[in-house]
Amino acid sequence: MDAMDGHLIRFRGVSFRYDDGRQVFDGLDLDWRPDENIALCGPNGSGKTTLLHLCVGLLRPQAGEVEVLGKPRKREADFHDVRARVGLLFQDPDDQLFCPTVAEDVAFGPFNLGLSRAEVEAVTEETLASLGLRDLARRTASRLSHGEKKMAALASVLAMRPRALLLDEPTAGLDPDAAERLVSALERLRLPALIASHDFSALERLGLRRVRLQNGKAHNA
Repeated sequence: MDAMDGHLIRFRGVSFRYDDGRQVFDGLDLDWRPDENIALCGPNGSGKTTLLHLCVGLLRPQAGEVEVLGKPRKREADFHDVRARVGLLFQDPDDQLFCPTVAEDVAFGPFNLGLSRAEVEAVTEETLASLGLRDLARRTASRLSHGEKKMAALASVLAMRPRALLLDEPTAGLDPDAAERLVSALERLRLPALIASHDFSALERLGLRRVRLQNGKAHNA
C-alpha cells in the first residue's frame, strides 16, 4: 500500500529531552493521515517545533518510534527521502533563505534532487508564478519584507514537489494582507499540512484538526 493511503506520520511512545535535561515529550502518540490537516497547539515550550523537527530527523527521540511515509525512521539515512518528500517551512524564513537571489533559493532543492538545468529552471519559474512571486526572482532575501521572505521560503519548499507540508508558525509576524496571501496559497495547494500555530483565525479555512501538546503528550483539542 502506498504510504499516502495509510499514515503520513505516526509517533508511538515517543520521548524526547534536550541536552540541558528539559523533558519535552514523554510517551507521545500521534497519527497524521493524508486526508487531514492538523493544527498543533499548546503553550510556548510544549514541543510544537520539536515535533516538526522529529518528523524529518533534525532531532531524534530517546525512546519510541517515529514512522514517516509508512516506514520506521531511526538513522540519518532513513530520513534522506523524507526530506525530499515532506517539506518543512521554518518559523524564521532567514533560516531557509541563504542564496544570492530568491530564484536561486527556489532552485537549490531541485538541483540537489538531480534535475537538469532546464528542468530546474522550469520548476523555479512555475513555483514562483504559482505564488505570485515572479517579481521577487532576482531580489536578495535580505532586502525583502518579512512577508515576502515567508512566501519565498514557502516557494523553496514547494519547488521540491513535496507530498505533505510541515509548517512552523507560518503566519507569525505577517500583516493581514500577507497572512491572507499565504493562507490562500495553502488552500490552492491542497496538500496535507501539519501546522504549528497560535493563529487559528487565519488558518481555520484549511479544515484543521486540532491537537494540543501538553505535559509531554498529544491530546485531541
